[in-house]
This record gives sequence, structure tokens and C-alpha cells, in this order.
Amino acid sequence: MTAPSAELRIDLDDPLRADVLGLLTEHLADMHATSPACSVHALQPEALVGDGMVFLSARRAGVLLGIGALKRLSADHGELKSMRTTAAARGQGVAAAVLTRLLAQAAAAGMTRVSLETGAQDYFGAARRLYRRAGFVECAPFGDYRPDPNSVFFTRPVG
Repeated sequence: MTAPSAELRIDLDDPLRADVLGLLTEHLADMHATSPACSVHALQPEALVGDGMVFLSARRAGVLLGIGALKRLSADHGELKSMRTTAAARGQGVAAAVLTRLLAQAAAAGMTRVSLETGAQDYFGAARRLYRRAGFVECAPFGDYRPDPNSVFFTRPVG
């Protein structure tokens, strides 16, 4: 008889925590390796701290598996930032679970819409599929974004 696997826990976390910082550093390196510098919109770890930001990590038995952030753009609009899973956790539903929790955080904060920017390159195909499965639809650039052939913009209502 095998022991049940530990439960996935998704909690508020500190983006400057050592293991989280390592995953964010990997994330930023991949963004710069796959997109022109002018099309990299990932935030530095320090920018994921503070008012208007919610930062979550997903862990199983204390091991970091994924991260995601929600940035308040206005009273009713939020933006997903820094969605990332570890290589070992890909395909296990971690990103979908983090996304679900971030959408719940947005609703609890009174947001009625959440948007995001992701890459247009093949590298980002899995992310685009995840967002579409979660009800996001492509939209025009929002906030401070401008049209960019290397970016795809998505939005969806919350609630």
C-alpha cells in the first residue's frame, strides 16, 4: 500500500524567499532568452512586493512547485504576473490551481476583470492553452501595454 501524496498547498508567500527567488530568476532568464528585451514584461522580484500585489506559491510537502501574482491595476481590474511552475511540476495541474486561487483572490478584492500578457512564441503555447481553458479570451492591449507582435493579451471576467 502506498502512502497518499501530500496535499498541494497554495498560500501567500514572499517573492524574495530564497527558493521563490530562484524560480523567479529562472523565469526572468527564460523570458529574456525567448523574447526580445523590449517585449519582456516580467517583473523583477522586488516589484512583486507591496501594496496592490498578491503573491502566491504552491508547495507540496514544503517543496516549491509553482508561483503566481496578481497586480491591482484599478479598483475593478487586475493583472496576472509571474505565473511559473518548476520543470518537475509541469503537467500536474499546479499552474491551474494557482490560477484558480489568484482568480478567487481577485474576486475577494472586488475585481470584476483580470487580464494578462504572455508571449506569442511557441514557447508560450502551454500558457496560452491554460488561460484559454480557464475562460480567458484574447483582447487588445490594456493598461500601459502597446501592440506588440511578440505579445498576446487575454482577459476574462471574475465571478
